[in-house]
Amino acid sequence: MGQRFPQSEIRVNKIALDMTTSTALEANATPPLRVGIAGLGAIGATLAEKLAGGAVRGAVLSGVAVRNTEKAAEILKQINSKAQICLSFSQLADCADIVVECAPSALLADITRPALKAGKKVLVYSVGALISNWDLVEFARQHKGQIIVPSGALLGLDAVAAAAEGTIHEVRMITRKPVRGLLGAPYLTQNNIDISNLKEATKIFDGTAREAAVGFPANLNVAVALSLAGVGPDLTKLEIWADPNLTRNTHRIVVNSDSALLQMEIQNIPSENPKTGRITALSGLSMLRKLSEPLSVGG
Repeated sequence: MGQRFPQSEIRVNKIALDMTTSTALEANATPPLRVGIAGLGAIGATLAEKLAGGAVRGAVLSGVAVRNTEKAAEILKQINSKAQICLSFSQLADCADIVVECAPSALLADITRPALKAGKKVLVYSVGALISNWDLVEFARQHKGQIIVPSGALLGLDAVAAAAEGTIHEVRMITRKPVRGLLGAPYLTQNNIDISNLKEATKIFDGTAREAAVGFPANLNVAVALSLAGVGPDLTKLEIWADPNLTRNTHRIVVNSDSALLQMEIQNIPSENPKTGRITALSGLSMLRKLSEPLSVGG
């Protein structure tokens, strides 16, 4: 007969085995993707809330950087987050693996440089400002960092990027927005265009994505994102219409290429900020999920 062991010794050995297995699993576990957010406006606050609520498995909100730290503390308290409130963008880069830029476009370089210098990723919402800060792309290359542009309020950027691997003959985008979503745009001010009392849809701009990035910096990041996926900001043509009868931001895109004819339209429901659609923040959330989960679809 084989040797018999006391039940107490068997239990002790089982506990020891379970602890060893648990320790081994923890040692091999992938650490969570630490996400830092610069700016807690309509987009940043939505992302912070989703991350704090566990919406993206494998990602955690690790820090925020804002001008108003008291407001940030209140927001973090409301969403039950213990994320660090950073007093500088360098500090935010130190506590995050990826920094999400959700701030005024004038701060783009200040936010992105510390993270890129550390070889980290930066998800950029103010993509329109990227054109005037194009040196950031080379800076990212030198330091092995990465600038990521989410789809934002658009659709089909993955298809446009695929078409760009061949030959694209034409890219045209027609944007129609409610009047309140365009008020205050520099282009309107500089050209003395008053749209406050419009009675019918009116075309207020016809030009390139590069020109739109300057004239409508808070409105047309979508056009620049489209241009970067396709033929560039100088060859991407854009019309902007102000429509007093609209309640949604509408973008229609036509891409004619040697591989496909793309015709796409999206009608975005505005967030509490009329210049920003609700889907914009969610596109960043989707991008973070692609970076942190084992299955990535599209893009």
